[in-house]
Amino acid sequence: MDGAPVQPAAPKPSGPITPQRAKWHGRLAARLVHTLVTLVAATLRYEFRNRSGFFNGEPATPAIYAIWHNRLALSLIVHRKFIQPHHPSRRLAALVSASRDGGLLARILELFDVEPVRGSSSRRGAQALLELTSWAEQGHNIAITPDGPRGPCYRVQDGAIALAQLTGRLIVPVSYSLGWKLRLRSWDRFQIPLPFSRCRVEFGEPIRVPHEADAAEREGLRFELESRLKAMTVD
Repeated sequence: MDGAPVQPAAPKPSGPITPQRAKWHGRLAARLVHTLVTLVAATLRYEFRNRSGFFNGEPATPAIYAIWHNRLALSLIVHRKFIQPHHPSRRLAALVSASRDGGLLARILELFDVEPVRGSSSRRGAQALLELTSWAEQGHNIAITPDGPRGPCYRVQDGAIALAQLTGRLIVPVSYSLGWKLRLRSWDRFQIPLPFSRCRVEFGEPIRVPHEADAAEREGLRFELESRLKAMTVD
């Protein structure tokens, strides 16, 4: 059969992936989101349930805080209101996707004085894990959405367990439930708080991942973290 010769596929570019930063309109949107979140959060009626053993005179060690992706809207408010007052000098580093959408979220984090670390399971994963480990060694708290950035919703991925094993930090499950909210039609049914809603914040019992944990133990701890977060989650 006649025809043109098949051309070999062009090689994919190699080298480090550079996280995409927000452009001017993204930075403007980030400022707007920061302002709206701050204003709405000021109207909420909070309840706080703490089973973590933190903030009550217990050892004030840095920790890894795990919260579902669809609860990101108030995650930084939760940190500012319930964690930061107990350890004012301790900063927070948070994992954010290296994508364009992640660039917007990274700028929002910066406005809340949080250090963004760019990466996910599909892009810059290994580099992001190293950067998070470095921030943990410097005494930062770490925030991670264990089912993000692509889901499935309420399914804990391996990253949080790997980070806890590398750093020796406890994982503290965190969740909140809203009385009034909007839910988007995204993969995670992202929740947007409405003004004057009730917001019940819960910190669960921490999980420690031993340095010597093998694959079976890590999977058991992954499932335990997932179970604890689901038990705290009211939709």
